[in-house]
Amino acid sequence: VKFVESGGGLVHPGGSLRLSCVGSGNIFRYYTLGWYRQPPGRSREIVARINENNVTTYENSVKGRFTISRDNDKKTVYLQMNSLKPEDTAVYYCNRPSPFTEDWGEGTQVTVSS
Repeated sequence: VKFVESGGGLVHPGGSLRLSCVGSGNIFRYYTLGWYRQPPGRSREIVARINENNVTTYENSVKGRFTISRDNDKKTVYLQMNSLKPEDTAVYYCNRPSPFTEDWGEGTQVTVSS
């Protein structure tokens, strides 16, 4: 399975972005999927996940601001990010959570700065 992320960019604090991740595989709809981020100089962390039944979970720092969703027909998972903060600056990736993690894509850069 390969993932291709897009939608990042430069945004002011308080702004919004919507990230997209297109996957592959005939059983995409059965995957639990996650959005991860890697801030500069830090390790990668998962911030949101969605399972095959659209049950979602979020890391505490993004709860109430980020929303993960999926469109199985398009083999795409989304991350709507609102009320962005400078500490959200990172490269964002999607993947299957451990122990099913696939090769990582290139990610998409999100920079929150005034």
